[in-house]
Amino acid sequence: MYILEMNHVSKSFPGVKALDDVTLKVRPGTVHALMGENGAGKSTLMKCLFGLYSMDEGDISFNEQPVKIESVKEALHLGISMIHQELHLIPHRSVMENIWLGRFPRKGGPKSPFVDHETMYDKTAELLKELNLTSIKPTDLLKTLSVSKAQSVEIAKAVSYDSKIIIMDEPSSSLTENEVDHLFTIIRSLKARGVAIIYISHKMEEILKISDEVTIMRDGHYVGTWPASELTTAMIIKRMVGRDLTHRFPLRNSNPDGELLRIENYTSPNPRSFKDVSLTLHKGEILGIGGLVGAQRTEVMEAVFGLRLHSEGKLFIKGEEKTCNNAYEGKRLGMALLTEERRATGIFPVLSVQDNLLIANISSYKDKNRLLNYAKMAADAKKSIKDLDIKTPSAKTLIKSLSGGNQQKVLIARWLLTTPDILILDEPTRGIDVGAKYEIYVIMSELAAQGKGVIMISSEMPELIGMTDRIVVMSEGRVAGTVDSKTTNQEEIMELATKYVG
Repeated sequence: MYILEMNHVSKSFPGVKALDDVTLKVRPGTVHALMGENGAGKSTLMKCLFGLYSMDEGDISFNEQPVKIESVKEALHLGISMIHQELHLIPHRSVMENIWLGRFPRKGGPKSPFVDHETMYDKTAELLKELNLTSIKPTDLLKTLSVSKAQSVEIAKAVSYDSKIIIMDEPSSSLTENEVDHLFTIIRSLKARGVAIIYISHKMEEILKISDEVTIMRDGHYVGTWPASELTTAMIIKRMVGRDLTHRFPLRNSNPDGELLRIENYTSPNPRSFKDVSLTLHKGEILGIGGLVGAQRTEVMEAVFGLRLHSEGKLFIKGEEKTCNNAYEGKRLGMALLTEERRATGIFPVLSVQDNLLIANISSYKDKNRLLNYAKMAADAKKSIKDLDIKTPSAKTLIKSLSGGNQQKVLIARWLLTTPDILILDEPTRGIDVGAKYEIYVIMSELAAQGKGVIMISSEMPELIGMTDRIVVMSEGRVAGTVDSKTTNQEEIMELATKYVG
């Protein structure tokens, strides 16, 4: 018996067919993983199920009854909830207000203008206790919670609708290992109550650990569904990309030579941030920055690029001492920074792919009359799209309609157009599929081969070890040690990442 059946689903957008005859069947009380490369159609399929998109063709059965879902309200009424990759919560309101938003209990009946705060508090407390989320109080403001706790509130909100199916889109992308374990505990408790979870993730190890069945999509088509126990990482990758990825990371002939960048004793004015950080980047080197969440890796690199203040420390570029107090100076010194959160601080969602590609280098397109050379702009955008194999209907397509992996490639192309000598990449492969990851690794390798320096911040230890020459490991805002990527292992890196540095 299936709680959900989606049959022969098709959906088109201008210039692209996102779904073509796709099938999905989910059993109650199971975790059903939905996998595929970025652009495979996973999110589009789920948005059709959740009422955000209407299907062009196909039918849906819920609890063995045909249904037509034309709005989010109808999906919620049926018992289908969705937890998006980007959390949709109101930071300045309490936990209980976020959970019951739009359906507050009322004093004196449903049409009363007065909210029954006591009932809302009691219902929230009961719900949190039921999910073993007792560390969260109903009156806590969302902005005071960690990412994992905020996500737990989203799960509680989904459960409050008496959901029979909960869609989780990349739920662990911003979580630590311990937080992922807690998420899995909640998922198992939901399974025990008969709730079905549709779990979208690019993390193979997680999929094989938590899921019962796996459906794989490729280029908008249904590839197949298998029991998770019968799959391996290699099998999933082959079925996702349609080919074998013999090497997870591209082969490199690394030969770093000559100092490109050096920082000495970089210290933040914030006593809780980074202190006395020193490191060196060489020409032709990929330098990894490792550490646990909160180790201040991002903060240090943003200070190097000029996005954050530093109260002490020296910066040297090619042996010469320089000052860098803002992003403009960072660019002028030959640096580029790909930020950690592409949606929050990377893309301009309401602008086109071309606009997003060219915006960091826009001054180079001015002619002698200070007018923009639109022909050159179009040519450079077209070349970037071709060189990085960015999958987009056209350069004029809004970037928000692209998959996460293609958005990331647009941002990398944006900075490559500024011809930097030093490229700082903060979590460059977060939330993107294995095929797109490999393409980004190839770009990094090619830049290093050209004698440029690449700094990569990553929370994925296999990626750090596989792609870098050396790894600087940070702990609590300080450098805990530097290791050679060829001789180190995950245990050594974790030992340094948890080391107390006085």
